[in-house]
Amino acid sequence: MQSVVMMTAQERVLRQRPDILHGLCSSGSSESLESVLDILRSQELFTLEDYHNVHVEGRPLFANARQLLDLAYSKGEETCVCLLTALERVLPKSRYASSETIKEGGANNTSCHALVTQRDRLVHELKESVDAMLDKLNTLGHFTSVDVEAVKRPVLTPTQQVRTLLDHVLAKGETAAEVVWRFFQQRQSSSSLQNGSEMSFPKEFSRYQKKLRSSILAQSLCVGTYGGSSHMNLDDIYTEGQLELPKKFSDAGVCLTLEDIVGEVGTTNTEADTVLLSGGAGSGKSILLQRMHLLWARGAVFEEFLLLFPFSCRRLNSEQQEQSLMDLLFHHCCWPDRDKDEIFQFILDNPQLILFTFDGLDELKETFSEKQTVCCPTKCAPVPILLLNLLQGSLMKGVRKIVSSRPEAVSPALKKNLRKEVIVKGFSPSGIDSFVRKHHNDSSVAIQVIQSLKTNRALLGLCHSPVLCWIVSQCHKELLDGQEESARTVTHVYLMILQHFFLRQSSADSTDEFSWMLQHHTTVLHLGQLAFEGVNCSVYVFSRTELNKCGVTEMDVESGFLIQSRGMSSNPHKTYEFLHVTIQCFFAAVFVVLSTNIEQCTISRLFKAQNTEMVPCGNTCFYACLPSGVTQQQILDQDTLQAKHHNLQITAMFLSGLLSQRYQCLWIQCCPIGIIKKRVKQVIKCVSKALQEHFKSIPPPVQGEKKSMHAMPGFVWLIKCIYEMQESTVAKTAMSKLDVQHLKLTYCNIGSVECTALAYVLQHLKNPVGLQLDYNYFGDVGIEQLLPCLHIVQSLEIRHNNISDEGICKVVAKAMNCENFQKIALFNNKLTDASMRHFSELLKTKQNFLALRLGNNNISSEGAKQLAEGLKWNRSLQYLGLWGNKVGDAGTQALACALESSKSLIWLSLVGNDVGSAGACALANVIRNCTSLEMLWLSDNCITRPGVEHLIEALQQNINVKSVLLINNNLSKKDEEEMAQQEPRLIFHA
Repeated sequence: MQSVVMMTAQERVLRQRPDILHGLCSSGSSESLESVLDILRSQELFTLEDYHNVHVEGRPLFANARQLLDLAYSKGEETCVCLLTALERVLPKSRYASSETIKEGGANNTSCHALVTQRDRLVHELKESVDAMLDKLNTLGHFTSVDVEAVKRPVLTPTQQVRTLLDHVLAKGETAAEVVWRFFQQRQSSSSLQNGSEMSFPKEFSRYQKKLRSSILAQSLCVGTYGGSSHMNLDDIYTEGQLELPKKFSDAGVCLTLEDIVGEVGTTNTEADTVLLSGGAGSGKSILLQRMHLLWARGAVFEEFLLLFPFSCRRLNSEQQEQSLMDLLFHHCCWPDRDKDEIFQFILDNPQLILFTFDGLDELKETFSEKQTVCCPTKCAPVPILLLNLLQGSLMKGVRKIVSSRPEAVSPALKKNLRKEVIVKGFSPSGIDSFVRKHHNDSSVAIQVIQSLKTNRALLGLCHSPVLCWIVSQCHKELLDGQEESARTVTHVYLMILQHFFLRQSSADSTDEFSWMLQHHTTVLHLGQLAFEGVNCSVYVFSRTELNKCGVTEMDVESGFLIQSRGMSSNPHKTYEFLHVTIQCFFAAVFVVLSTNIEQCTISRLFKAQNTEMVPCGNTCFYACLPSGVTQQQILDQDTLQAKHHNLQITAMFLSGLLSQRYQCLWIQCCPIGIIKKRVKQVIKCVSKALQEHFKSIPPPVQGEKKSMHAMPGFVWLIKCIYEMQESTVAKTAMSKLDVQHLKLTYCNIGSVECTALAYVLQHLKNPVGLQLDYNYFGDVGIEQLLPCLHIVQSLEIRHNNISDEGICKVVAKAMNCENFQKIALFNNKLTDASMRHFSELLKTKQNFLALRLGNNNISSEGAKQLAEGLKWNRSLQYLGLWGNKVGDAGTQALACALESSKSLIWLSLVGNDVGSAGACALANVIRNCTSLEMLWLSDNCITRPGVEHLIEALQQNINVKSVLLINNNLSKKDEEEMAQQEPRLIFHA
C-alpha cells in the first residue's frame, strides 16, 4: 500500500495504462477521449498542435488514446496529474482517482483565452446550439459557407461539431471568439432564468430515473448461457461489431460509433423518429442494444435522454390483453413506486428526452400495417398495434425509437417512417480475433483457435457472424481435435454446438461418434417440436404450458438450449426461449428430419413458403403440415406469413444441410433409412424446381446486349441451400439450366458465407459469365472464397466491398492462370500502391486482358509507376480507369509513357487525380500516337491553359478521339470558351 501512495503521477499513468485505455475506449465512442482532451486544453497543458496529434480522424480509437498517454507522459508530472484528474471527472467510476483538483485556468483576458480555458464546459453545454452559433457567425461575416460545411459534416457528432467550431473560431481571431463567448454567456443567463419554470420535474422523477437505471443495469450486465447455469459479464466479452450506413450515402462503409445511431449522420427524414438497426440473423443486433442499455444505465452514452424504455418484440408477442401506453411502459420496463400519473405526464410533455428501443421487429407476429391508428396515449389497444403506431409516429411523436430487425422483414409502410437506417455488419477480422481472446482465459487456447480459423478460411468467413463466432469459441475442443473433415458449412457449426452441449452432460465417453444422438434422441424431438411450432407461429418465448404440450421436461431444459426469458416485465410466470433464434430454426429443421408425424407435404410447402418472389403463396401454406393438435384458428394470414418468412428460410437452409450425405449416418439411428432417403430426394427436387422456375423468369436479352440475370435474394438463399447439402451433382444439374452471360448480384447482402456458397455452385457453369457483386460487404475473406469459380468468370465487378491489397492480390495471382478472366472493376475499395505490382504482373502475363478499373482507391504516383511497367508489355488493354486516386503529374507521366505506343486502348480516365499541365503535356503524346483512343477523362484536376493547348495540338493529329473531358480544371470561363471554339471535342461543362 505504501508503494502505491508514494507513486508519482507519471508512474501511475504508466502502471495503469491498460486500465486507462480500457476506460477511454470500452464504450466504442471517442467522446471520453475528446472530453479529456478538452480539459487538458482548458488547462493550457496541450497546444492545438498536441490536440491534432492525438485526435486524428480515421485513426482507430485505441491508437488515439495511446497517443494521448504517450504525449501526457512525455510532458511530465504536472500534465500527468491533470490527466488523472480529468479521467476522474470524465470516468467517475474509474480506478484511477486523484486527490488533486483541476486548476481553473487564468483570468479570461480575451475571448480566445476564454474559449481555450473553458473548452470542456463549452463542448458540453453548446452541443444543442451549433446551428444557432453557425447562423450568427455566418450572418456577421466571420464564417464562410466552407466553414459552415466543415462544422456540419454528417460524420461528426454534436460534441465533435462544437469542437470543430471552436477550432475554426480560434483560427479566425478575437472578434469571432467574442461572438461565441457572448453567445455562451447569454445562453447561460437565459438557462438560469428558465430553469425550474419551463422544465418542471415531478418530485418522484429522480427516484424513478434511478430505479429505471438500476433495473436496466441489472438486466444488461450479464449474458446468460447454458440454460442460465453460466453468466458472462458483458463488459468482459463484448466485442464491437461494424456499424455502417446504407450504400447510397457517400460515407457508406465508414464505421460508426454507438452515438452515431441517434446522431444526425445518415439522417434521411428529419421529421421521423425511428432509427432502424438492420442486419442478418446472428449479426449482433440484440447484444448491441444490450450494450447500449448498459452504457445508458451507467450514464456513459445518450445523456440527452433522461429515460430509456427497452422492449423485446418476442416477449411482446405473448401479450394477449389490450394495454394503454402507460401500461406498456411501466408494466414491461419499470413501475414507479408512486406518482405514476405525474411521471407519465412528464414523458408525454417531454418526448425529446425519452428513448425507446425495440429488439427483433422481425419476430413480431403482426406486420407493420395501417390497420388501426392510435393517437391517444391513454387508449387501450393490442400491444402490436401500440408498437406499430409508436414506430410510425402516430403515437408519442418526438420520442426517439431504435428498432432492430433483419432488413428483409421491414415493410414499405415502416420504411417510409424511418429517420435513418444503420446496418449491423457483424465482426471485422480484428473483431473475430478480439472476441475469441475474450472468450478464453487461457491465451494459448485462444491463439490455437485463431490459428485454426486462419487456416480454414470458410470457417473464418462464418465467424463474421457473432453467434457463429460464439459457437466456434464454445466448441474449441472439437475444432482443435481435428475431426475427419473441418467445419465449412453453417449446418456443421450448429451440429458442433448440439454435440458439444449433449456430450457435456453424457455420463461416459463413447467411442462411437454418432451415439450421442441416439442417447439424446428424445430431447432433440421434444425441443424440435417446440421450435417447429414456434417458428411457424412466430412464437419465440414459451410458457411452461407450451413446453409441456411438446413434452419438454426439466431434463430437456437443462440440456442448455433453452434459457429462462429475462425481461423487465412484472409477469410472475417463468417463460423460456432458445439461446438464439437461429438455434430455434436449427431444432425446427432437425424435427422435420426425424419426426414420423409430419405430413408428407411439409418439405415441399416449406420451400414454396420461402420462394415468395417466384411462386405465389396461399394463406394456409404451412399449418396443414403441423400435428393435428393445431387448430384452424391458429392459421396466419398472408401478412403474418411474410413476417415469419425469414426464419422459415433459415429452417429450410438447415434442413438442406442436415440431409446431406455426410450426416445421414447420424439420423438413421433414430429414423428409418427409407424415410431419410425420401426426404433427401424431396429437398433436392424442391431446390431444383425452385431454381428452374427462377431461370424461366429471366427476360430475353435486348438486341446487341448480353443475356443477364439480376438475382433476387431468393436465388442467393437457394444457392446457400445447395452449398449446405454439399452435393456437387445437385450444383451441376442446377447450373446446367442457367444460360446467361452476365449474373448481377448487387445490393444482395453478400457476405463471406454467401461468397463460399456462390463459388461452390457457380464453378459448375458451362459457359463463362460476367459476375457483378457491387455494393455488398464480403471483404478480403469473401473475395478469397470466390477463387474456386474464378476460372469461369469473364468479368468481375466488385465495387464497394471493403477489399484491401491482401484480398485482391490473391485474386490477381489466381487470375493469371484463368484464360476466361478478362475484366475487373474495383471502384471504392481499399487498394494502395502495394497491390499495383501484382496488377503489373497481370498485365504482363495476360495478353487477352481488356479492362482494369481501379477508381476511388488510394493509389499514388508510385503505384501508377509500378502499373506503367506492366502496361508497357500489354497489347490488349482497352479500358483503364484510375479516377479518384492520387496519381499526380509524376504518375500520369509514367502512365502516358507506357500507353503512347498502345494499339488497343480505347478509354482512359484520370478524373480527380491532381493532374496538372505537366501531366496533360504527357497525355498529349498518348493522343498523338495512340490511334485506338476514343475517350480521355481529365475532369476535376488542376490543368491550366498551357496544358490544354498541348492537348489541342495533339487532337489535331488524331481524328479518332471523340472527346476529352476537362470539366472543373484551373481554367477561366474565357479560356474554356476560346479553346472550345478551337477544338469542339474538348468538353468543359457537363
